[in-house]
Amino acid sequence: MSHKKQERAGNPWILFVIFFAVIGCTLTARHCWPDPRVVQQSQRQYWRKVPLNSTRGIIQDVKGNALVISETLPSFAIDPTMVKSSDLPEIAQVVSPEMLVKISGSIGGKNRFMWLNHKVSEREAVKYTGLMRKVGALIRRDESYRKYTNQNLMSHVLGFCDSENRGQAGIEQAWDNTLYSPPGQKIVVRRQNSQAASLMEREPERRASTPVITLTLDSRIQYVVEKHLFRTSEQEKAKWAVAICMNPGTGEILAMASYPTYDPSDRRNLDVEALSNSAISRTYEPGSTFKPIYMAVALERGWVRKDEMFFCPAKLKVADGFIRESDARVALGNVTTAQLLIKSSNVGMAQIGMRADRVKTYESLLAMGFGQETDIELPGVAKGILLYPESWRGITPANIAIGQGLAVTPLQLVTAMAAVVNGGKLMSPYIVKEAVNSLGEVVYRGEPKVMREVITPETAAWIRQAMRRVITEGTGKKAATTITNVAGKTGTAQVAGKKGYAPGKYVASFIGFWPYEEPKYLMLIAIGEPSNGRYYGGELAAPVFKSIVEEMAELEYYS
Repeated sequence: MSHKKQERAGNPWILFVIFFAVIGCTLTARHCWPDPRVVQQSQRQYWRKVPLNSTRGIIQDVKGNALVISETLPSFAIDPTMVKSSDLPEIAQVVSPEMLVKISGSIGGKNRFMWLNHKVSEREAVKYTGLMRKVGALIRRDESYRKYTNQNLMSHVLGFCDSENRGQAGIEQAWDNTLYSPPGQKIVVRRQNSQAASLMEREPERRASTPVITLTLDSRIQYVVEKHLFRTSEQEKAKWAVAICMNPGTGEILAMASYPTYDPSDRRNLDVEALSNSAISRTYEPGSTFKPIYMAVALERGWVRKDEMFFCPAKLKVADGFIRESDARVALGNVTTAQLLIKSSNVGMAQIGMRADRVKTYESLLAMGFGQETDIELPGVAKGILLYPESWRGITPANIAIGQGLAVTPLQLVTAMAAVVNGGKLMSPYIVKEAVNSLGEVVYRGEPKVMREVITPETAAWIRQAMRRVITEGTGKKAATTITNVAGKTGTAQVAGKKGYAPGKYVASFIGFWPYEEPKYLMLIAIGEPSNGRYYGGELAAPVFKSIVEEMAELEYYS
């Protein structure tokens, strides 16, 4: 009996162990798996997440000159839940009365972040920094902004960003994933004296290196091109203008300018039309600058011989309409095949157009890049208009031979002409030399790419010779310079309207290459709808071409 009584006497110790086990399990559960409401309340009281602004990469030209960089300016915010009533007089010294009312009304509330001022000057930041020493509720955040080092130089190529640092146009948009670094966060804790401090003594680097996009553009050439193109466009009160300079052997874009221009860093009161890069997005009828390309197709297909003679009256009845020379009062009479280009004969080219097989013409033009998007590392590339041959009725085949009845982009025209200049190879144009991401890896490298051979070297050489004679004998004499031998073709195209061609509206253009013997440069100048009296390509666009060629020669001399 006494032994059983001793067992019962030991039972309180068992209860004691069970009691402490329950308490231990409860404490463990509370610490390891707390009530979400308690966690949320503690987070509001003792720590907060503050966004860290992202920094975009660099865009530079082919020589390594920075075109777009990211810089930071201080911005200031406040945590109203950390503001004490005694802080309000100090805060009132740097904020407006309206903001002070908002802050005081938020004391004790749930809002923990309120902007005071964005991207302030360093001088103005001194006031906020002084206040931060007295009021722990203030938060400084350095915000990034894009600095375009040359203001509006090559603005349409570079593009711009929105307030969140995301690319919205040009290279900024096309390469946004490479240039952009997503914004991070840092955790700020509240100390007993209401001062805010970072949870980590040092914020970790969020990327290994700065992304860099290197363009094929040369900012010196770009400056020369823009200077002469914009000056003439303003003098002639043009609606738009374009210049593209390319290396015809590689497809590298050396300069690309579009008028009107804009400043990417200040787009207030900006005309929306100025944002469009006409070099890749505008479509227009090319007029006579298209004739060398069409002649190359006709020679390749056997629709014309190099030694033919054509009788060219001032105007010619073709199907359901008339084809006229640029000066409808002057008949050219008997001219050779080469002279059709040299004298820019519409009537002679129309005769070739009426001989041509429509389907094969369409196939050849399609192979040269017309009627489809040109492959280049920019957004907003237009396709142009090349109708199916089934719709080429009546006078249409003749119109296409003189650069009417189809619409091209300036980039399409330059790319196709490059095939004539380089001996017959259609090159894929490119404007990005190299792209390096935030890990220092080369993710893209632009290189010459032959898409296909579109004409033979013999045909290309014959066309180039005829284009040289355009300068020495024909309509392009105002493009001639003593510095180098140039070759080219003038163009004066009518502007299509809703009901036929718009009276008094033209596109003056000139496309040429140099040096003639070993071409290194190919350039198109197009001035759309000038309204100051001049509109012929030979008198308006050719002199701009000449001025650019001569100043570019000076750059080469001093480089």
